[in-house]
Amino acid sequence: MARPATQESSSWIKLLVLFTFASLIETIFYGQFNAFTPLYLPKLGIEPADVARWTGIIAAATGLIGLPFLPFWGALADRFSRKPVVLRSFAVEALSGFIACLAGNIWVFMIGRTLTSMALGNTGLMMTTLSERAPANRQGLAFSIMNTASPVGIFIGPLIGGPIVDHWGFQTLLGIDGALLALVVLMLGIGYRDLFVGSDRQPILKMAGDSIRIIAFSPRLRSLFPALIALQAGRMLAQTYVSLVISQIYTGAGLATMIGIILGTGGIVAMVFTPIFGILADRFGLWQVLLIGTVAQALVWPLPLLTRTVVGFTVAWSIINGLASGIFALTFIVLANSTTTAARGRIMSFSYLPSSIGLFLGPAIGSLITRSNVFMIFPASAVFTAAAILLFAITRKYPVSEPPSGV
Repeated sequence: MARPATQESSSWIKLLVLFTFASLIETIFYGQFNAFTPLYLPKLGIEPADVARWTGIIAAATGLIGLPFLPFWGALADRFSRKPVVLRSFAVEALSGFIACLAGNIWVFMIGRTLTSMALGNTGLMMTTLSERAPANRQGLAFSIMNTASPVGIFIGPLIGGPIVDHWGFQTLLGIDGALLALVVLMLGIGYRDLFVGSDRQPILKMAGDSIRIIAFSPRLRSLFPALIALQAGRMLAQTYVSLVISQIYTGAGLATMIGIILGTGGIVAMVFTPIFGILADRFGLWQVLLIGTVAQALVWPLPLLTRTVVGFTVAWSIINGLASGIFALTFIVLANSTTTAARGRIMSFSYLPSSIGLFLGPAIGSLITRSNVFMIFPASAVFTAAAILLFAITRKYPVSEPPSGV
């Protein structure tokens, strides 16, 4: 018997709230990891002159290690159900926080940090579930609200974490994060009712391989994924090194708190921009808003080069991240709309693949270009974004194609 419309509405809204909260805690954790790792490395025995290099190494390794496992998360979800795969990711992140909290040297810390790469795949599965529950005329708004958690968490995390680091240390903050992520596992275990039951009984290895085949045989996806990778490489490049940029602009007391204030301001702007981008996309068209927003982002990336003051940098960084966050939310809708309903779950499990590759590619390039001047990350990010614009224009020309036979 079908459920009443009001009950359906209530169901997807409750799910949206739960997923948004889980994503917020997750990205607060990542935001604090990214913001304060460069400040913590000297306490693990890294010489100040080597901090930028080790920052890039740790970030790049985190983006690289989990990639080979990514096809399996979507396959496991299709084979059995989505909920256990989602719970697995948050449990891994909680474990990562506790290991890093207890680390006494750079190698144990690096194990804890890179363990987060094994948590990939949760957001895509949650958004797949949300796309099946939310009304068609509310999907842009629903996706943008859920994805607001990512930019807001990344920047609000340092804002609330900075004073904790200054007063009680980074290890205390990581312990708190681990406890919050454990709470998320409990809440999802109780509140996430997974209606999806896997019906595909093929071997997991074949299903994982089929997920890659779907992408390889679709001209639209073949050009879309490189576009998203270029876009995220530029974003991750800047996010990885922004704390070092701020440490050159601000030389007063309470550096962690100042980093938190600057990044937190960017988070507030992102919180405003992201739903606006979703509403504009629902009204004027997804591709139109995506392309205009990406062009604007490419033009504003060099702004931080023009200022060396705290106020000027805060304004520039906030504008950049407001645009980046709105665009980021729209990319998930583009990906969901670029495949068929039958293949959407497996393709959406790859939704954070561009971020993961970008997390490897951006910091890897950053470890080279920051040797001379850390501010060079901003024009480099503009170049990545320009490449994404070209690839988006190509992607738009291709129609959505059916998966290859046998998949």
